[in-house]
Amino acid sequence: MTQGNDHRDVRGDVRAQIREFLTSRRARITPEQAGLPVYAGDRRRVPGLRRSEVASLAGISPEYMTKLERGNATGVSGSVIDGLVYALQLDDAERAHLEDLLRTASSTRPPRRRPTRQRVRPTVQRILDSMTGAPALVLNGRLDVLATNILGAALYSPIYANPVRPPNTARFVFLDPHATEFFRDYNKAANDTVALLRAEAGRDPYDRDLSDLIGQLSTRSEDFRQRWAAHNVRIHTSGAKLLHHPVVGDLDLAFESLPLPADPSQSLLTYTAEPGSPSQDALSLLASWAATTDDLGLPHLAQEADRSSTPPAGD
Repeated sequence: MTQGNDHRDVRGDVRAQIREFLTSRRARITPEQAGLPVYAGDRRRVPGLRRSEVASLAGISPEYMTKLERGNATGVSGSVIDGLVYALQLDDAERAHLEDLLRTASSTRPPRRRPTRQRVRPTVQRILDSMTGAPALVLNGRLDVLATNILGAALYSPIYANPVRPPNTARFVFLDPHATEFFRDYNKAANDTVALLRAEAGRDPYDRDLSDLIGQLSTRSEDFRQRWAAHNVRIHTSGAKLLHHPVVGDLDLAFESLPLPADPSQSLLTYTAEPGSPSQDALSLLASWAATTDDLGLPHLAQEADRSSTPPAGD
């Protein structure tokens, strides 16, 4: 396939995503939530708001709203986006996702292809290694684990148990039966994973490796397909993870995800436990286990992802 044809195919797919995203957002909002009057006997053929109601709330014509829902993104102004954000009650992640889709759909030229960085810089690895009291990892937008410190590798040992490199948390969540044990709130972990991949697909729809990953998950997991169809997106910056580690048991951890501006799509993910808590004791035990065990070769895991770039074909 030529680059031009590939560009047209991606733009066509993105236009379909715009239609599905806008339709799904208005389907979730009731007239009452939008502050619109509801009349007795008003029977709706579609869930949520009608297209004309969204158009009125957004300050645009019904014809223009129809045009947008068909994926025609040419010349969409900031004021129109502001109106859609208001009418559809979009959060920051959803607004960014819509802007990403509109930008790609309106582009007339294929973007310059930049290879996705699969290796972490030595300075970043040194930062990881210096963080001895907290699990720390570097992930890319596809949720590949590119590097870790020793405690991060120990925490993610169930994910590293799969020999495919680099380890990928999305593959683990949807294709590994141990995921439902590792994530104590599996439903949230699965939803977050899909929402992160959906947002990344909007940011970089030309990432072939990401498309292949989504295709693999869609083919092998009905659960993934259903969650993917919801078109939910999110920004992954901070929160809590409830884990059950096979060696040390339950862990209640706070996480912070920090973007690495010099390495687009890479982020530094750190976990901490409340001082004096059972989870802090469990992390200390995990650190002792990581320092003494050689069952998984943990001292070498922090560098494994840096030596690999893509998983073997067919996994």
